[in-house]
Amino acid sequence: MNLDTSLANTSHPAAPGPNELVPSRYAVQVGDIEVLVVSDGVLPLPTAMLAHNIDPAVRATWLKDMFLPPDAYDWALNVVVVRSGDRTILVDAGLGLDPDLHLPRAGQLIKRLEAAGIDLASVTDVVLTHMHMDHIGGLLVDGVKERLRPDLRIHVSAAEVKFWEAPDFSHVSMPPGFPDALRSTAKRFVKEYRSQLHTFEEEYEVAPGVVVTRTGGHTPGHSVVRVVSGGDRLTFAGDLVFAVGFEHPEWYNGFEHDPEESARVRINLLRELADTRGLLVATHLPFPSVGHVAVDGGAFRWVPVFWDY
Repeated sequence: MNLDTSLANTSHPAAPGPNELVPSRYAVQVGDIEVLVVSDGVLPLPTAMLAHNIDPAVRATWLKDMFLPPDAYDWALNVVVVRSGDRTILVDAGLGLDPDLHLPRAGQLIKRLEAAGIDLASVTDVVLTHMHMDHIGGLLVDGVKERLRPDLRIHVSAAEVKFWEAPDFSHVSMPPGFPDALRSTAKRFVKEYRSQLHTFEEEYEVAPGVVVTRTGGHTPGHSVVRVVSGGDRLTFAGDLVFAVGFEHPEWYNGFEHDPEESARVRINLLRELADTRGLLVATHLPFPSVGHVAVDGGAFRWVPVFWDY
């Protein structure tokens, strides 16, 4: 997998500002398909969200072993742009800018797409892995809809749209206020973009070599995007895989609407990735989150790629 010179050459070099001290985009070539991982920033959340079905002392030990703080840490927010043929596909849209959330280090997607030389009007398709607010909020930022092309197609599973008509939060373990925020954001999104939604049942080929597949688990309509070209493979796993999920795929994340199903789907996906040796990118793995999955005894091991300069 090599640095994608086409995407790299569209970038506009500029001195980083005081809050831009690290790279925020990373390009990968998957056969003939160009993939750009873009950071939407970071989202500080309680560490209890990583696993609410295990002894807190066990979770604390894992955090200590990973050199992570015990109470809260920054969850990455990653989005990908895929160019296949004449299609430019945005997979997820980040958190957006909601002043009530007080999350100034998240919601960076729009300005970072601009910094990468990607015009919103060039995006032909959006794929949503699911409709949690940190995956749809970027399209709700003031002025964004007007900059998108009128024939934009937003692909999301039918089960996901159905779920948010009356979402079930009975099995989640979220901080206070999150269920209401998630519910209201999803409702607003469907209202604003209903005419552009293109739903699918189980699987849909968005462009040559770019297929979105419903997995369920995290939400009933949660989906992953597989990119396959020239013998190369990359899977964008959305929220199926978190940092702790390799060593402990059975641990329940607080945002999972069906934790038991999520664990089953996660294990199956990690097995698939270990077998195929394809690349994995996920929303909440540390940026740029490009790596491989290896089997490690009865669990798995995350193997980050060597950065390609």
